[in-house]
Amino acid sequence: MAAGSKKLNLFDFTMIVVTLVIGMGIFRTPLNVAKVSPDTFLFFTAWIVGGLVALCGALTYAEIGSRLPVTGGYYKVFSYAYHPSIAFAINCVILVSNAASLAAVALVGGEYITGIFIPLSKDIEWMKVAANAGYIQTIHISIAIAAIVIFYGINLLGLKMSAKTQNVLAIVKIILILLLIAPLFFAGNSDGQQIHHAIVNPTLREYIKAFGIGLVAVSFTYGGYQQTINFGAEVNEPAKNIPRGIFLGISIIILLYLSINYAYIKVIGFETLKESQNIAAIMASKIFGVNAERILSGFLFLSVLAYVNVLLMSNPRVMYAMSEDNILPPVFKKRNPQTDVLTVSLSVFAAICIIIIFWAKEFDTILSFTIFLDCFGMVLSAATIFILRKRTKHLDDTGIYKMKLFPLLPVIFIIAYSFVAVSIALDYEKNNYAALTGLGVMAAFTGLYFVLQHFKK
Repeated sequence: MAAGSKKLNLFDFTMIVVTLVIGMGIFRTPLNVAKVSPDTFLFFTAWIVGGLVALCGALTYAEIGSRLPVTGGYYKVFSYAYHPSIAFAINCVILVSNAASLAAVALVGGEYITGIFIPLSKDIEWMKVAANAGYIQTIHISIAIAAIVIFYGINLLGLKMSAKTQNVLAIVKIILILLLIAPLFFAGNSDGQQIHHAIVNPTLREYIKAFGIGLVAVSFTYGGYQQTINFGAEVNEPAKNIPRGIFLGISIIILLYLSINYAYIKVIGFETLKESQNIAAIMASKIFGVNAERILSGFLFLSVLAYVNVLLMSNPRVMYAMSEDNILPPVFKKRNPQTDVLTVSLSVFAAICIIIIFWAKEFDTILSFTIFLDCFGMVLSAATIFILRKRTKHLDDTGIYKMKLFPLLPVIFIIAYSFVAVSIALDYEKNNYAALTGLGVMAAFTGLYFVLQHFKK
């Protein structure tokens, strides 16, 4: 068999890009974007710009992966380009960010499972009263923690059990996507509001602020493309197939996200979108009735469980790899002799997820926190391309992927994520606390690196 046939072709790589990006965000974050958008023009602009930023980022990470095809992801790249303390701090920040993402999605699951018993499409006013009293938040937190504890227990039983569970939940997620797209074909029969929304004449400053805050939620929804850093050396004819695959993949995602958001607005209306949490289930109710809302809420909760399970499976292995490289203490390599489970790493990661839920309590706060942390990793990792281009100049004519429009694409990406970080920091009403906490986490991990180095000596 030819060597090239063992590598990813154009279709394979395109599908990898699509599956890396499409997750749970699209079932919740349109609410966050609509809530801050004065009109539908800004709403859709945020989704389009977010997709273009993702395109710039994916192409940048693909070249980084081509120039430095190492196992170990971000840590090895940061260690090569910067100081090991930066590599340690960013890798730990990414672990905390992943834990925050898991916590956020678990809270989304709490919102949707509540909809099975109290359909939001029928009881919005009651839900507002209950939310003000704190009852609903307590229910969401309890369900989110229960989901983490249950799948923590499943993962303790071993990789085979958690992998089988993941296969079942992955099938559920595919069914869920099909159910979500289905209302597009029935939207003409609904009584949803018109897609046009009157502009309230915001000032330019308010417009820019709304755009920046909207991009926070959009960035969360488009996340995942940075994993193209791991496939730079695995694609057949990379100079041709990597840019094509990324362009096709991101284009499919943008069209899909715009279509789903159009369906949301067409079916339930822009104003209702601003106030409703389990929007996908409400949309199903508008078309097929309240029983469909309950069914879709159940599917969405199962999809949330799939995300919780896969992060509990993967992140302890990252901690294990860091321990193998003597970055984390040896205890993180400890395995259960009967199940071969990384007991300490799994327990620590699950505990971090639960602590974040108790600290933030709401999806919006966790969203701001995780994206603020991601901004550090995104900006610093994308900036390594400037260092790698100089140090690996000898690879330019060896057939690796080399992006066009350099340095424009990475500069656009870095500016966009810097803008998102500043938007979070300046949103004093909700996000300033999350931004300050993120800065504290980054500083703490940087200091921890030097403390660990001191004890090693």
